[in-house]
Amino acid sequence: MQHRGEIVERAVRQSGYSLTKLTIRLGKSRRWIYHAFENPMLPIETIFEIGKIIHYDFSDELVELKKFGNAISLEKEAEEKLPGNSAEFWKNKYLNLLEKYNALLENTSSKISKISIKTYFSFTKRAISPIKLSTSFRLVPS
Repeated sequence: MQHRGEIVERAVRQSGYSLTKLTIRLGKSRRWIYHAFENPMLPIETIFEIGKIIHYDFSDELVELKKFGNAISLEKEAEEKLPGNSAEFWKNKYLNLLEKYNALLENTSSKISKISIKTYFSFTKRAISPIKLSTSFRLVPS
């Protein structure tokens, strides 16, 4: 029987991937990763997850993973086919949102300009209207 933890440890150390970064990506502690390296029966799901992070295919070293090799390749193909993974998708999405935003700006700016014109004229009418000065206000030359 193969010691899964040692195989994973060897791959991680050869990849040069930082153990700290690996544990952060896994959401585990450094202590946990060292225990995983010592575990001869490390779960296959954990090995897959570590393999994805360090970009390493463990199916070459672990016999148990050879039967799961097709599942990994199918998963990668499915991820590549998702529309959110292409630059073209995000470019088109950005352009559509930009067009909607510009249309909204034009619509609101025309409403604001109509309101501001009405407000201006109503203000100027009040400003031009005669002002009654009370006797308490007098202009005194200095």
